[in-house]
Amino acid sequence: MNDTFDYARYDRIRPILWTGDALQLLDQRKLPFVVEHVECTTSDDVAAAIHALAVRGAPAIGIAAAWGTVLAGRDIDAADGAEASLKIEPALQRLNAARPTAVNLAWALARMRRMLQPAGADWRAVLEHEAEAIATEDLAANRHMGELGAALIGEGSGVLTHCNTGSLATAGFGTALGVIRAGVAQGKILKVFADETRPWQQGARLTVWELQQDGIDATLIADSAASHLMKTGVVQWVVVGADRICANGDTANKIGTYQLAIAARHHGLKFMVVAPSSTVDMDTASGELIEIEERDPGELHGIGGVRIVAEGIKAWNPVFDVTPGDLIDAIVTEKGVVEAPTTEKMRAAFG
Repeated sequence: MNDTFDYARYDRIRPILWTGDALQLLDQRKLPFVVEHVECTTSDDVAAAIHALAVRGAPAIGIAAAWGTVLAGRDIDAADGAEASLKIEPALQRLNAARPTAVNLAWALARMRRMLQPAGADWRAVLEHEAEAIATEDLAANRHMGELGAALIGEGSGVLTHCNTGSLATAGFGTALGVIRAGVAQGKILKVFADETRPWQQGARLTVWELQQDGIDATLIADSAASHLMKTGVVQWVVVGADRICANGDTANKIGTYQLAIAARHHGLKFMVVAPSSTVDMDTASGELIEIEERDPGELHGIGGVRIVAEGIKAWNPVFDVTPGDLIDAIVTEKGVVEAPTTEKMRAAFG
């Protein structure tokens, strides 16, 4: 990516806004037809917004939790960081419990704890500075990942993506969608396809809307059309994000990702995972150890609040699945690219 790359053209959306008094979260449940913010004035407001998917995407959840820590600090009195650490911990536990699978949430809270503990009387300012740093670093990381991921993609390629991994899921620019933005800007990517991503329709409601804001032409497909699309030969890469990447390269991401990786391998396509290094969890050896979040089965009973399933029908609603590392051709983080990940390669890259 050269210096003339126009970030402003391809990076127009900000889902998380800190006003100095409150956290404004772009309500992703109401997009694309209603652009509205949820105002959070307490850490519990932030936890509720994370749990309810008003804010979603692993990096964005971590950033929101960091600002939730700042808000929690306003509800306690403490002379220094050590005292504040004890008093703030129940609020941080509630934030951590809002979504269990995305490692960025626990990572951001752990980082806020580390900065708070040794802080002096200015501990509130320390927390605010750290939350701002987490957000700023994420945006820079996303732009660098866009450059690294786009470098892997050949001229004239088509790509398929799943869920939403763009500005809405991060501080800005996006992870997998950042790679796509960079690839389009460089003229490498000529066609973009997005899965609708049942049951919350993040691809249909969010991803194609985001790309439309940037003037990037994208085609929406039903999740069940992905294998047929691959068979036609119009896509060469599947590019997805991640909520947790294990020490062996196994990757948890939005439900439906695993079957895309299987189909991609069968059709000879390449499969790329794009996520910040904060998503890498070297303490979890493999995907079998990941807690897979299950949400209300009722989310499968309707679309957009309109029920389409008969009463009395049971449903199973896991919201993540795990793609084995041996189905992944490249893991892209701001620290570099790990191709055909193994435990040894992951350890060399991430320690």
